[in-house]
Amino acid sequence: MLTRAVFFDVDFTLIYPGPTFQGEGYQRFCAKHGMQVDPSAFMRAVAGASSVLEGAKGVRYDAQLFIDYTRRIIEGMGGSGPGLDACTLEMYREWAACQHFSLYDDVEPVFRELASRGIRIGLISNTHRSLASFQSHFELDDLVSGAISSSEHGYMKPHPSIFRAALDLLGAAAVESIMVGDSPGDDVGGARGVGMRAILLRRSGVRPKWSATELDDVPVISSLTELPALI
Repeated sequence: MLTRAVFFDVDFTLIYPGPTFQGEGYQRFCAKHGMQVDPSAFMRAVAGASSVLEGAKGVRYDAQLFIDYTRRIIEGMGGSGPGLDACTLEMYREWAACQHFSLYDDVEPVFRELASRGIRIGLISNTHRSLASFQSHFELDDLVSGAISSSEHGYMKPHPSIFRAALDLLGAAAVESIMVGDSPGDDVGGARGVGMRAILLRRSGVRPKWSATELDDVPVISSLTELPALI
């Protein structure tokens, strides 16, 4: 089947957080609000907070969900006290600021190769970040044909409506389109649920243990440089 459009997740697929959203960054945010936390507990706290997001698949976008997720991380690092609510709200807002993130090195060259083939590029993200600002900040305006965020659309991946809205935005049929992202549920499951093909990006190189055998045929790549050969 000829591929006419490729859609990408954004966070941890195209960009990654810098020091602001690592352990020491959390420590600085918390110190501003009168809290002392242990930056070495950051990764453990993130793992512990993941259940907050896992329990809200495909629901309507709610900022409180992500605020609660951030709060759980801070608490997992030992943070508590009267400054906790203000700190989590500030961090939620700052997550939308592009200057705290870096673009993976493989993004622009792969986008340019796809565009040179006449393939339209779209973005689908469970975010409150302005995707227009994202494209401008990382100088991708001339490569991206359309973008849709869950905060603007209303529903979060893997809800089928956000995928269908993205397809409509690019004027692409599901069978002619591919979704690329780092989440087996949100990106792969959501895309396949509306008839799109999907490719899972695992930058760590660790392949997933699929919970459903019908996903065994999903390609898994560790870099976007592997993507053009699969299209």
